[in-house]
Amino acid sequence: MPRTAIGTIALVAVASAAAAGCSASSGGDTAPAVDVASAARSAVRDGGTLRWAVDDIPRTLNTFQSAADPQTARIAGAVLPALFTVDGRGRPQRDPDFLESATVVSKSPQVVEYKLNPKAVWSDGRPISADDFAAQWKALSGTTPAYWSAHNDGYDRISDVQRGPDAHQIKVTFSRPLATWQSLFTPLYPQAVTSSPDAFNDGSRSALPATAGPFSLQEVDARAGTATLVRNPTWWGDPAKLDRLVFTAMPSSRRAAALASGSVDVAEVSPSEKSAVSRDRRLAVHRAPDAVYTQLALNGGSGPLADERVRHAVARAIDRKAIAQLVLRPAGLPAVPLGNHLVMASQDGYQDNSSAIGGTDVKSAQALLADAGWQPGKSASPQNAAAPGPAHAHPGHTHTNAHRGHPHPATHAPDAGASGPDAGASAPDPSASEPLAAAGAGETVEPAALRTDRSGHPLTLQFVLPEHDATLGTVGDHIAHMLARIGVRTQMTRVADNSFFQDHIASGDFDLALYSWPGSAYPATDARPVYAKPVPGADGSLLVQQNYARVGTDLIDKLLDQAGSELNPGKAGDLTKRADARIWAAAGSIPLYQRPQVVAQNTQVVNVGAFGFQTPRYQDIGFRR
Repeated sequence: MPRTAIGTIALVAVASAAAAGCSASSGGDTAPAVDVASAARSAVRDGGTLRWAVDDIPRTLNTFQSAADPQTARIAGAVLPALFTVDGRGRPQRDPDFLESATVVSKSPQVVEYKLNPKAVWSDGRPISADDFAAQWKALSGTTPAYWSAHNDGYDRISDVQRGPDAHQIKVTFSRPLATWQSLFTPLYPQAVTSSPDAFNDGSRSALPATAGPFSLQEVDARAGTATLVRNPTWWGDPAKLDRLVFTAMPSSRRAAALASGSVDVAEVSPSEKSAVSRDRRLAVHRAPDAVYTQLALNGGSGPLADERVRHAVARAIDRKAIAQLVLRPAGLPAVPLGNHLVMASQDGYQDNSSAIGGTDVKSAQALLADAGWQPGKSASPQNAAAPGPAHAHPGHTHTNAHRGHPHPATHAPDAGASGPDAGASAPDPSASEPLAAAGAGETVEPAALRTDRSGHPLTLQFVLPEHDATLGTVGDHIAHMLARIGVRTQMTRVADNSFFQDHIASGDFDLALYSWPGSAYPATDARPVYAKPVPGADGSLLVQQNYARVGTDLIDKLLDQAGSELNPGKAGDLTKRADARIWAAAGSIPLYQRPQVVAQNTQVVNVGAFGFQTPRYQDIGFRR
């Protein structure tokens, strides 16, 4: 997940409109971007402990390490400085608790001047200063391999960090322009974490030497499966309403019962549990599009999908509208497929660019297969149209450069903070969800005759899925039947959740796969490694970064590079739209839907809900008076 990761936002419209428990709307036939039980601070009582069910406790507290996950980002958002948060439409917002101003004072070279809030101090009493900025820059610049950072997030474009005229002013100079400069130094770690490789690599995994947020980290208890935050007595802003905020690791299958018994106060639940939870009058359910999207990856590195015509045929065979209905209707969200790889439908600047590859068209897909040399062979049947089979290895070794983390194989993953392409890096999330009803998924059709090559070999694609994700399994089954309509057989291989990513996706051992990427407030730079053209390494391996589909072009790289360096927001947005259209045309991945976020909570809990992109304001979370 990206650093801005999955979710951080506080839209003014949300604050005013959500007193009734709703949110900012992105308009049209899309869902509200945020759905939070909002209340003014005066309506929130002081004190109390809120228990929040999450997928797991963090494996590290350092969001810049490859082991970072959504919970790492969530805790960082409550205990560490964030110069810029993100609003409900995915737009950066200066956080006045930390930053009085931030201005680009020169464009050639690019120079940004920061003026810190003079009250901002670390929990050990030391003022936040240029020393913290400089140490983080050097640790993440990529110039010192001893730092085990998963990504450098634009820090590699900085050439200098200096103190300004006083201790609260900082000047950052760039060697190359960075359009997404607001993404830097969020979160900001104390110099004690970033000043040495040992402290960065190991010292920040389970503890932090100092914090600076409305909460402090009390402990991470791996045995109990809890991470406990307490009110920070040195916090200079609005004090936290809660005494304690306890994140508790809990499988999704137990959350509805835990909510009903009162052992947890907040939990993300699967869409299928929404109705049951809603019947409990002590609970409220909030739903919004998550800052995460699910896509079908087409491995163009080898095999039949190396042919662009075959990838286009697969894309045109898939009824994305039917799949969106399958997943989003049970959550009570509009069944609208996602039409963009870079900007989510709930974000400002969204544009559906899927026309670059064409809509669902079985005849066109069949014609593309014929042109690629795959002709109709023997008749297929429902039994062999989507037959299970052993995984097969693709020839050739590939190397993945760790950047922002791994994609999520699951459809359900609460988060508050990255790039799967994201924020702090995040590992695969194996949490399962309940099966979804197939209503509205499209009519049943008979499979077409299997396509074969000149030697009579059938066109068979290895479709890899995590074995315990019921939602992705259901979606995968529907995709297999859609491909059967054009004579493509799929061999469904469900693999252990803990090996899904490393043994199959990263290594290229798949033809088709379903997994999710976090969205980002800074797509031009955050998405660059996901869609960068793979290049041969010095040892002959293929350097794919995070482009696990292994499909890219020089033009996509050029457009994303230009967008990432363009300081004019309008021009940067236009370049991003052009890049997305070219990504669609390359057909390495097919976005399906923006994942639903369904959050159930005690009706007495306020300023929590389905945040989407929004950064939670942790100091306002609490219980009604």
